[in-house]
Amino acid sequence: MVARAYTVAFEGVEARMVEVQCAVAAGLPAFAVVGLPDKAVSEAKERVRAALAAMSIALPSKRITVNLSPADLPKEGSHFDLPIALALLAALDIIPKDEVEATVALGELSLDGRLIAVIGALPAAMAAAEADRALLCPRACGAEAAWVGATQVLGAESLDQVVRHYTGQAPITPAEAGEVSRPPLTRDLREVKGQERAKRALEIAAAGRHHMLMIGTPGSGKSMLAARLPGILPPLSAPEALETSMIHSLAGLLSEGGISRERPFREPHHTASMAAIVGGGKGAKPGEISLAHNGVLFMDEFPEFPRAVLETLRQPIESGEVVVARANAHIRYPCRFLLVAAANPCKCGYMTDPSRACAKVPLCGEDYLGRISGPLMDRFDLRVDVPPVAYTDLDLPAAGDTSATIAARVLRARQIQQQRFATTPGLRVNADAEGRVLDEIATPDAEGRALISRVAERFGLSARGYHRVLRVARTIADLAGSADVRAPHIAEAVSYRLTLSERASPR
Repeated sequence: MVARAYTVAFEGVEARMVEVQCAVAAGLPAFAVVGLPDKAVSEAKERVRAALAAMSIALPSKRITVNLSPADLPKEGSHFDLPIALALLAALDIIPKDEVEATVALGELSLDGRLIAVIGALPAAMAAAEADRALLCPRACGAEAAWVGATQVLGAESLDQVVRHYTGQAPITPAEAGEVSRPPLTRDLREVKGQERAKRALEIAAAGRHHMLMIGTPGSGKSMLAARLPGILPPLSAPEALETSMIHSLAGLLSEGGISRERPFREPHHTASMAAIVGGGKGAKPGEISLAHNGVLFMDEFPEFPRAVLETLRQPIESGEVVVARANAHIRYPCRFLLVAAANPCKCGYMTDPSRACAKVPLCGEDYLGRISGPLMDRFDLRVDVPPVAYTDLDLPAAGDTSATIAARVLRARQIQQQRFATTPGLRVNADAEGRVLDEIATPDAEGRALISRVAERFGLSARGYHRVLRVARTIADLAGSADVRAPHIAEAVSYRLTLSERASPR
């Protein structure tokens, strides 16, 4: 007796279909799982045996062989428990074979037969939809998987409930898509005293997804500013939420009840390894740059990160994806994120304060910021000096716009970009524009062209820097509601491109 069930194996955000074949034949009693399983999959036979025993189903005294096809594809994770159990039950003629074959299943079994939530339900639902099959998963994963909308999702609480569904005793009600609502953010940009220039830079960064570097003394408010960035970002669109949630589903970060429309905000510590930042490790899991897809990656104490880690950011920043290479596979993860970095001006942090600076000024600052290579520094569209705030200013009443007011302006600018790139696949914000598209949307007027030419010559802008100035200027024009890029927009974009030290020492 041979029966088949279907599940998936994950390669990055892609789910590859796996056929679970179960044969029950004469021979010495045994239960073997073959097909390149890892330890968790090999142990599935014990969980399946115990779950069936909890339902008073005894395995026959025969040889049971489960093959996971294709056999050369690595199989990892406990989600193979449920499809192995279904194939076995179908081989024993307890449930109909044809209905099992019409379903993609995943889920971990407890010893008493309960179904435990597993990672990857969302990409599994997409694979099921492409194969024109329904998805069977634990109930805790149902609201997440139902977001795909192109296939029926059945969320079950136990293996017993699955058997009663397939035998027609108690059909399972299809799951509905759920959305997790987060508590409203209480951090407001208006609470930040002073730092109006940095606040303006944050608004521009949020509007066009421009990478930003803040340099300032300890306690000047860099982290405080970055922590308030999520409050001015627009919510994720439906396609963006699906993209981001697929990555978070693989990482096991989705909350039960559905997915969230909030943009991710990741802030890894500077001791994080390369695998933690860009992805890799056991199973080639997504790293922080992919978990920040469509959101913010905040890297505080930027120069303190290992040099090798910083250099790995260069290509993903440009391409919007990262490739984790392994001996048997090359796994791709999307990673279009907004990078916000913060750094002290030197090791001690007080290079700009004559009363507290060390004796190594200015060499200490050059050495410290020199840990950020020129090619990586060139990828920051906005470089902002964050000066210390005098204690006398802290007693002043709050000034400036609230986060809600700024968020409204950012949303309007994003909507302009959405309309602009509606017919251009792969482009969503100004930071993505390049080549012919950038020439069409960001060519400045005559005065603006003359200004950027003088700046490029005087300060030695690279070709990348030149184009990034144009992108930032386009975003500034969008925030101002201007259809054309003019000289004032170019001037402001250039002012954010150069730090104080660079403006003071032109080439």
